[in-house]
Amino acid sequence: MSTPAPIRAAAGPAADPAGPVGDLAPVEQQGRMTHRQILSALSGMLLAMFVAFLSSTVVSNALPTIITDLHGTQSQYTWVVTATLLASTASTPIWGKLADLFSKKLLIQIAIVIFIVGSMAAGLSQSVPTLIGWRVLQGLGLGGLQALVQIAMAAMISPRERGRYSGFLGGTMAVATVGGPLIGGLLVDTSWLGWRWCFYVGVPFALAALVLLQRTLHLPVTKRKVSIDYLGAAFLTAGVSALLIWVTLAGDSFGWASVESGLFVGGGVLAIAAFIVTELRAKEPIVPLRLFRDRTTTLAIVASVAIGVAMFGSTVFLGQYLQISRGYSPTAAGLLTIPMVGGLLVSSTVSGILITRSGLWKRYLVAGSILVAGAFGLLATIDHATNMVLLGGYLAVLGVGIGMTMQNLVLAVQNTVAASDLGAASSAVAFFRSLGGTIGVSVLGAVLSSRVGTLIQSGLADIPGAAAAAGSGDVGLATLNDAPAPIRKLIQVSYGDATGRIFLISALLSIITIVAILFIREIALRTESGDERLQTEGVPGDATADVDQELAGQTQATARV
Repeated sequence: MSTPAPIRAAAGPAADPAGPVGDLAPVEQQGRMTHRQILSALSGMLLAMFVAFLSSTVVSNALPTIITDLHGTQSQYTWVVTATLLASTASTPIWGKLADLFSKKLLIQIAIVIFIVGSMAAGLSQSVPTLIGWRVLQGLGLGGLQALVQIAMAAMISPRERGRYSGFLGGTMAVATVGGPLIGGLLVDTSWLGWRWCFYVGVPFALAALVLLQRTLHLPVTKRKVSIDYLGAAFLTAGVSALLIWVTLAGDSFGWASVESGLFVGGGVLAIAAFIVTELRAKEPIVPLRLFRDRTTTLAIVASVAIGVAMFGSTVFLGQYLQISRGYSPTAAGLLTIPMVGGLLVSSTVSGILITRSGLWKRYLVAGSILVAGAFGLLATIDHATNMVLLGGYLAVLGVGIGMTMQNLVLAVQNTVAASDLGAASSAVAFFRSLGGTIGVSVLGAVLSSRVGTLIQSGLADIPGAAAAAGSGDVGLATLNDAPAPIRKLIQVSYGDATGRIFLISALLSIITIVAILFIREIALRTESGDERLQTEGVPGDATADVDQELAGQTQATARV
C-alpha cells in the first residue's frame, strides 16, 4: 500500500533521501510495515534497551558491595539509585521534544553513547559522591532510551498488534533482569575483576546496538522550528530534587520541623508551582497539561506513579536484603530473583498475545494490579529468618503482576490519545512512572534507614559497651565489614526485620493503582498504526501552522527497512 500524498507532504523535504538527511538512509514510503520489517527495526532498539536494563540490574545487585567497599552510608546507597532515576525523569520529555528536531535514530544512538560514557566513568569512581555524579550522566542516556523507543514503537505498530510485540520488550527486560544480577554477582565474586567491571560489562552490547541500529533503523526526519521548554525542565528538576533531598536528610542531618526543612520544602513547592505556571505559558511544554483532560491518560498516569513508587522503591532494596541480611553472595542473590523475572516474562508475553487476539486489555490490568498489591502484602511479612521458598513464591506473584500491568498502561494511553499526541503521551507515562520510582526509592530508603537505626539502637542496649557507638552514629552499613561479630549480626538482623516495612508501604500504595485502573474506561484497541491514524484523523480547522508542523514531527517515527 502506497503512502498517500498528505503524509509525504507532511514529511517535507527532510524526508527526501536526496535532502539533508539522505545520507542516513533512504526512507521507503510503503505504508504499513510487514512483520519481518518490524522485527528488523525493533532488533536494534531492543538491544539498546537491553544495555540499559543490564547495566541497571548489574549495578543494583552490586550496590551492597560497592557501598561497603567505598564506606558509604544508607542515604548514599539510596542516592546512587535516585540520581539515575531523577536524571532520567527530567530528561525523558526533553528527549521526546528533541525528536522533532533531529533524527530519532541518531538520538537513540547518542543516548546509548551517553549511557555508556557514564557507566565507564562510574567504574573509575573512588568515592560514593563521585559515583553518584556519574550515575546522573547514565540517567540522561536512560531517559532518551525510555522516550524514543516507546515513541517509535507506537508509530510503527497499531495498538491491536502492539501486544504481540510487547512480549519481545518484556522478554528483553526479563533476560536483562536475570542476566544482570547473575553477571554482576560473578564479577563481584571474582577477585581479579571486582565490582568496577559491573560498569564496563555493557560496553560490548552497546557497540553491537549502535551497529545494529545503523543498519536496521531508518527514521524519517521532519525539520521544523521547535521551542524546547528548558525553563520548565529546570523548575521540575529543582522542585523534585529539593523535596527528595529533604526526605533523605530530614530526621538525620536536621529535624523534620526545622529551618532547613522549611527551606527545602518551601523551595521545592515554589519550584513545582513555577513549573506548572511555565507549562501553562510555554509554547511547547515538556509535559503538555492538556493531556490530563483525557480520563484514561490521567488515570493511567496516576496508576503509573503509584506502581513506580512501589516497584522501584521496593525492588531496589531486595538485593540489599538478600545480601546484607541473609548473607547470600551477589551471585546467589541474583539467582534468587529468578522467580520474579520468570513471572514477569511469562505474564507479559501471554497477556500480550491474548490482548492481540481479543482486543480487550482492562481485565489484564485489573488482575495484574491486584496481584502486585497482594504480592507486596505477602512480602511485608518477611524478616531476617523468612523461608526462602516462600520468598520465591511471593516474588513470582509480584513478577506476574508487574508483567501484566506496566507495559499495558502505556498501551491503554496510546490507544486513547490522538495520533498527534502519541509521542507526548508515551513520554508522559514514562516520565511519571520514573518520577514515582524516584520518589519511591528516596522515601522508602529514608523509611528503611530510620527503621534500621531504631532497631540497631534497641539491639545495642543488650551488647555491653556498644551503646556509645550507637549514639555517635558509627554503627550501620558503612561499618558492616569492620564491625565485631555481635554487632555485625545485629546489623544484619536489623536490615532483615526492617525490610518488611517498605513492602507494607508499597502494598498500600498499590491500592491506588487498583482504584485508578478500575475507573479507566476500556476502549477496543485500534487496528491502525500511528502513521495510518494520522491520515484519517486530520487536523482541526482552527489549528495553526505550528500545530500542523508539530503533528508531522511527533508522528513520523515509522522505521523503514
